[in-house]
Amino acid sequence: MLNWLLLAVPLAIVLELMHADPLYIFLSSGIAIIPLAGWMGRATEWMAEHLGSGIGGLLNATFGNAAELIIAIFALRAGLHEVVKASITGSIIGNILLVLGLSLIAGGAKHSTLKFNRTAASLSSTLLALSAVALIMPALFHQLAGAGRESQERTLSLEISIILAITYILSLVFALRTHKHLYTGEGDAESEAALGLSHVPLWVATVILIISTAFIALLSEFLVGAVEQTAERLGMSDIFVGVFIVALVGNAAEHSTAVLVARKNKMDLAFQIAVGSSLQVALLVAPVLVFLSYLFGRPLDLLFTTFEIAAVVLSVGVVNLIALDGESNWMEGVLLLAVYAILGMAFYTLQP
Repeated sequence: MLNWLLLAVPLAIVLELMHADPLYIFLSSGIAIIPLAGWMGRATEWMAEHLGSGIGGLLNATFGNAAELIIAIFALRAGLHEVVKASITGSIIGNILLVLGLSLIAGGAKHSTLKFNRTAASLSSTLLALSAVALIMPALFHQLAGAGRESQERTLSLEISIILAITYILSLVFALRTHKHLYTGEGDAESEAALGLSHVPLWVATVILIISTAFIALLSEFLVGAVEQTAERLGMSDIFVGVFIVALVGNAAEHSTAVLVARKNKMDLAFQIAVGSSLQVALLVAPVLVFLSYLFGRPLDLLFTTFEIAAVVLSVGVVNLIALDGESNWMEGVLLLAVYAILGMAFYTLQP
């Protein structure tokens, strides 16, 4: 179904070449990235079949958020630091509220009780709490130290990014090596078959991955180039665009996968997709963006707005409550969507 959206790829390219209205370029580019991100994920899964569970798992983790990382890199190069940081916030809360919420509703519509591994879910929730702490510290330092400490704030952000990156690497060792049994839900093979992940030659998967990545990079440049004009035309702040629109575009393909496996009561897999994607953003994407910003000569700090911090902390708190007992239902999914909708209205109302 998403493949029909590939028609937006040539449309976005033509609009960009014609220097059309930035709003149309933004919309067509965003729509086109969605199916391309889906094909990127599918190619990664196919490659994992050939490379084994260890390397395959690492590959999946690396490319799990490639679409939003590419978008953020182009925004970073354009100097849109607020949009970059907002997209980080949006990816975190979008996955744990919107994606997990939709998954719980989809699974709960067919099954009265949805069960998942409580140990794995609790660890993921704890790692999310760590990411919330990482977001709070630079803002707290800024408040206590006062203005005029920008260099120290950037240094602190860099040091926190190093700790987050190391934590992410160790979490991969935990999930893929020492405790991988916690992350292998029942019926994973059946789930992969349902998603169309049949055996494909390695070279075909590699070509699809390269082509998808190249087009996402091209369209991301179009998207970022039109983001400021689009936000102004629609009466939205750059932060709202980053938190809800850009983050939604980068994660849309992953959203559909989580909902599909949840319908089959594969909640371990759905939970891994939703919460695991948020963890990748917090522990991998954010540090990588900080590191890359030094190459562009415009160091990125992790100084988020009070609103963004509150949104992440509240979202993490709600998900922790759901993960406590190892089971859920459709009503908890409704609650997650309600929190996401409330945050959306608040961010939209908060104009610069």
